[in-house]
Amino acid sequence: VPSLDTPVCDMETRRFNREAAGLGPDVVILTISMDLPFAQKRWCGAAGVDRVITLSDHKTAGFGTEYGILMKESRLLAMTVFVTDKSGVIRHIEIVKEIGEEPDYSAAINAVKGLV
Repeated sequence: VPSLDTPVCDMETRRFNREAAGLGPDVVILTISMDLPFAQKRWCGAAGVDRVITLSDHKTAGFGTEYGILMKESRLLAMTVFVTDKSGVIRHIEIVKEIGEEPDYSAAINAVKGLV
C-alpha cells in the first residue's frame, strides 16, 4: 500500500485484518508500505490491527522495485494485492488502477481460500 495513513490504505488493512480471522492459522497477511516502521507500529496500535504483519520498504524500496510496483516519482508503492502459495508463487495479483479505490476483496479472499 502507499501509506497506512491514507484513508483507502487504512480501510484495506483494517478489512484484511477482519478477514484474517476466518482464513485459518496457516494464512499470513502482510501489508508492505513506504511508511517508517515506528509509524506502522503506531498506526496498528491505534487501529487495533493485530492479525496483519506490517513491513516497511522505506529504506531500500527493494520490494517495490523487485515486484514492479514502485511509483518512482512519488517513491510510494502502488496499491496492490498479491496472493502467494506456500512456496511463494504468486497465484493472484491485483494492481488497483486508481490510488483512491479499494481492491476487489472478494477476489483476493477467494484466491486465498482456493489455496488452503
